[in-house]
Amino acid sequence: MTHPFPPPPIKPLTRLQALDGLLINAERWRKAHEYHRLRQNVHYQSLHQPGIVCGLGVRVIAPPSSYKAEYRDNRWVEIQPGVAIDVAGNVIVVPNALEFRVATEVPDAEPVMVYLVVSYVDPDQLQREDQSEYLQETFRLDEKRQRPEPTEIELCRIFLQPGPVSITQPADAFYPGYNNVDLRYRIHAQIRPQAIVRMALVSHSDPEYSRNFFNLSYLQQSVEVLYPSLKGSDDIGQVSLEEYLLDYDLLYLTGKQALALNSREFDNLKAYLDKGGTLLVDASLDASALIESTQTLAQQLDYPLKALEELRRSHPLRTKPFLFAGLPIVNQQPIQMFSGGGIILVIGDLAMSWGLDQDLTLSRFDIRTAQELGINILQYAWRRRQLIGLQQEDYSGLW
Repeated sequence: MTHPFPPPPIKPLTRLQALDGLLINAERWRKAHEYHRLRQNVHYQSLHQPGIVCGLGVRVIAPPSSYKAEYRDNRWVEIQPGVAIDVAGNVIVVPNALEFRVATEVPDAEPVMVYLVVSYVDPDQLQREDQSEYLQETFRLDEKRQRPEPTEIELCRIFLQPGPVSITQPADAFYPGYNNVDLRYRIHAQIRPQAIVRMALVSHSDPEYSRNFFNLSYLQQSVEVLYPSLKGSDDIGQVSLEEYLLDYDLLYLTGKQALALNSREFDNLKAYLDKGGTLLVDASLDASALIESTQTLAQQLDYPLKALEELRRSHPLRTKPFLFAGLPIVNQQPIQMFSGGGIILVIGDLAMSWGLDQDLTLSRFDIRTAQELGINILQYAWRRRQLIGLQQEDYSGLW
């Protein structure tokens, strides 16, 4: 799966060779220091993901008196000092608090989302009249109606209502409303996970195919907390087996009816599995039609299923990253797991315990245990795809 924050470009670094008698001019001096800057950027890009390091808070302020009366309205915020790192590994430093007026007007009937972003500015790219000895790296603040570009760091977003706007702090920071400063989607610089794992729900003719959709999101959210080497994607996809599938590391399928694939679906799924994808079929105990048809399909796809007990004790579904001797109990029954290469069949409705049940009766232990097994499945799916992909042409590796 493609990482949302790309790795550094695969090209060698070039540095100045020091020799006796070497004449140092401005261009050679620049190249010598550019090498160290690029090397530092490669380090940031390789081991970290971009985002805010510290500060850069956004607070609502009264209109500054130094501006004309027409601009002294309730649209002013203050960007507080702070540090961020962008996707190219450049360090963005905002040394002082900055006053900023949100200028977007909303003349139409529909609200508009605006984003306040900061980005790095290379001083060598600026037109300067003075020729001072020192250059200060700088930044720019922007207000935009489109989602931030990869090179931009989001500071906040504001959902502007049509008509006169008065920007305010939210009464509840977790649930901001119209015209409120929303800080929930800021990305913070942190250690880069090995990969972003993406999962999609398979839609098919069974009316119950989507019953665990929200629990898939709960599992994705748990990945980064329980196993930081991986990160779940922000969104759960939804695909049919006739669509392009390789955007996803794991396909999740559930329901009760027997699977009946047409030739296009069969060939598409076969190609997906052969390229390293994984299909997880999660069946309840009474879904005999789905269970039997999955076992038959696995045979036809050349991925015959074996019970986990028949596989090696060190099989990654049982041991990595979390160790399982016995499998979790769901609805007072231990689940059963079968695996054959790219197909995993779980009998017992595992995803039912990945999130909040309707009556809020599941214990933390039950949810956590089920999520840990779910992470083993995601880790298996990602690792399988990686190992198969590394043997293919033009594979992008971990990213």
